[in-house]
This record gives sequence, structure tokens and C-alpha cells, in this order.
Amino acid sequence: MTPQRVTLITLGVDDLKRSKTFYAKLGWTPHSEVPGQVVFYQINGMAFGFFGRAALAKEQDRAPDALGTGAITLAQNMKCIADVDSAFAKAVAAGATPLAEPAEMAWGGYSSYYADPDGHVWECAYNPFWPLNDDGSLTLPTNED
Repeated sequence: MTPQRVTLITLGVDDLKRSKTFYAKLGWTPHSEVPGQVVFYQINGMAFGFFGRAALAKEQDRAPDALGTGAITLAQNMKCIADVDSAFAKAVAAGATPLAEPAEMAWGGYSSYYADPDGHVWECAYNPFWPLNDDGSLTLPTNED
């Protein structure tokens, strides 16, 4: 089994119901949950979850304020610039905090950033150098491509 893999990303959230409502407005559908504790979503070959911040901190044997947010960026690459604009607008309409409006980037793509209700940062990006698979997943091109 390759060590270079991720099978689950879990974000600590202050209000599980609020997070479920926000992501439902973006079109996300839960796969399974333990009501009031954790909710899981099936996404492109892995799982993604929301866990109450206090419970997550307890499980890690840490203080809740030690968990923090914003030190990473979660990204959704899009097939075109219009999809970036649409995803950003949908997130803001659902209650996200806009951080960086959609714009052309110095690296040759088009990108935007927003924060979900718990401050987790998301990027919506179009990268012309990274074509997406039909299912929306990303396979990094090789040097020969």
C-alpha cells in the first residue's frame, strides 16, 4: 500500500448542523453520520467529514482553541473560468465569507478564495495546466505531458 495517499479529511466545526446546512446549499449530500457528532461525505475515492470541534479536540487530547483554522487551503479545481465564478458565487450566497474575488493569477490560471462558516478556506480554481478527469478528479500530468 502506498504511503502517499489520503483517505479521509476531517474538519473540526463549531456547529455541525450549520456546516451540514451550508454544504447542502453547495450541493453536498451526506453519506453517513452520527447525529450531533460527525457527518461523512463520499468524495472522489476518499471520505470527507465534519466533526464537532470540542469532540475532535477531546479525541486528540488537545484544547479546542489549539485546533485553529485557515492554515491550509482546500481546493476544488474547475473545468473552466465560468465554473470558478459560479462556484464562488454559490458559496457566497450560501453564507461563505469571500476572501479573494475570482481573478486571473500570475501562474496562468484563474482562482478565488472563500471561508466556510467555521473559517475553513476553500479555493475555486481553473488551472489550464491540470486538465480534470470526466468525474472531476485530478491526475497530475507527468513531465512528458
